[in-house]
Amino acid sequence: RSRNMPNVISTEVKLDFKDVLIRPKRSTLRSRSEVSLEREFVFRNSKQTWTGVPIIAANMDTTGTFEMCNALTQHRMITAMHKHYTVSDWACWLDTAEGQASAGYAMVSAGSSDADFSSLGQVLALSDALRFVCLDVANGYSEHFVDCVRRTRERFPQHTILAGNVVTQEMTEELLLSGADAVKVGIGPGSVCTTRLKTGVGYPQLSAV
Repeated sequence: RSRNMPNVISTEVKLDFKDVLIRPKRSTLRSRSEVSLEREFVFRNSKQTWTGVPIIAANMDTTGTFEMCNALTQHRMITAMHKHYTVSDWACWLDTAEGQASAGYAMVSAGSSDADFSSLGQVLALSDALRFVCLDVANGYSEHFVDCVRRTRERFPQHTILAGNVVTQEMTEELLLSGADAVKVGIGPGSVCTTRLKTGVGYPQLSAV
C-alpha cells in the first residue's frame, strides 16, 4: 500500500562562508592592536567559568596535537586533541613543563563507544587541570550519541563538554539539554571533507551556524 512521504527537500537558500563578505563599518579604533578577542564564559551545565579567546583548534590528527596546544595556549586558545593519542601519550605530555602549563587549554576528545568512554576517564584522571571534553562523531543525529552525552555528563558533572557534529537548531537544543555545554556545528563543509561525496549528507556552514 502506498504511503505519503514527508517533503524532505528544502528550497530555502543556504550559504557557505565563501558566499558572503563582511561589510565594513565606521570604528573609533585607531589600530588592530586595540582589539581584545578575550571573552568570559559561564558554561550552562558544568557551571565552570572560563576566560580566553573563543577559538578551538579542531581535533583532526594534523591540528589537534600537543604541539599545537603548547603554541595556542600562549594566546589563551583551546586545542581539541585528536582521538589517536593513548593514555600513555597523555601521561608523557602532562609530565612535561609545557604539558602542565597547557593542560587547562586542552580538550580531551572521545567518540561514543564504551572503549572511548573508558579511555576518556583514564585520561581525565591524570590531571585535575583537564577540564574540557570533546565528544566527536561524524553525524551527531543518532540516539546513541545523545545517550553518550548524557552518560558523560553524569560521570563528569563538573567538566565542560563540547559535543557534535550537528547542523540544525533542534539537535543543538537536544545536545544542550542532554548535558553538553557547547555544540560542534558542521557536517561536510570542509574543503577536504569527503562526507558530502560519500554519504550525500551535509549542510552549508554559514547557514548551519
